[in-house]
Amino acid sequence: MIKFIIVEDDKNIQDIVKKVIRKISMLNDFEIDVKYYTKFNKDLKKEIDEELYRKVYILDIELDGNVSGIDIAHMIRDNDWDSEIIFITSHDKMFETVHRNILDVFDFIEKFHDFTKRLEDDIKLIYNQKFDKKMLKVYSKNADLEIYFKNILYITRDKEDRKIIIYTKDISFKIVSTLTDVFDKLDDRFVRMHRSCIANKDHVVQYCFNDGYFILDNGKKVMMLSKKYRKEILK
Repeated sequence: MIKFIIVEDDKNIQDIVKKVIRKISMLNDFEIDVKYYTKFNKDLKKEIDEELYRKVYILDIELDGNVSGIDIAHMIRDNDWDSEIIFITSHDKMFETVHRNILDVFDFIEKFHDFTKRLEDDIKLIYNQKFDKKMLKVYSKNADLEIYFKNILYITRDKEDRKIIIYTKDISFKIVSTLTDVFDKLDDRFVRMHRSCIANKDHVVQYCFNDGYFILDNGKKVMMLSKKYRKEILK
């Protein structure tokens, strides 16, 4: 799934963007989630801080209020370098300002110069880019879970209620499954660390086999490392 975050205070431009996204998603059959904002607020800040999905931000540079599109882009890049940013504006003179202030901008589009076509082309390119979109998908009577592999830090088995707990940087999910069933759905970046724990090696920075723990790239120490799996972990 690709999440689109549109920040634009002109209703007509919002409608154009909405039509373009809908058209491209239907032609290419990909799942989308679209959120619209007219200015910066606490809900938009929450979206920026949420890290579970890849996003495409379409930002008007000049917005009502004290926070501009450039300010919002700075907030995004404070923690997120994976999502794409497309700036839109009525003033072509803003191009230099944007690229001088924001690193890694996908495009800069003028609203009144081939806007629809430029936006369509950009979204097609973004969709067709190669990126890590593998997801763990678990469906049950109580809840459906879809989460990118790259966002999973580690997974453990809860002994008390026999559920599986999936840990990401900011949140954890408890699902009805077995560790073996979940492990079978993952790729080779995941390894058994313990009979009750699987970890994403991309997020592990230190193994301490003698003391039975490993350390993640967010600084967390997990006391579930067994020498039994040492060969598999270090290969």
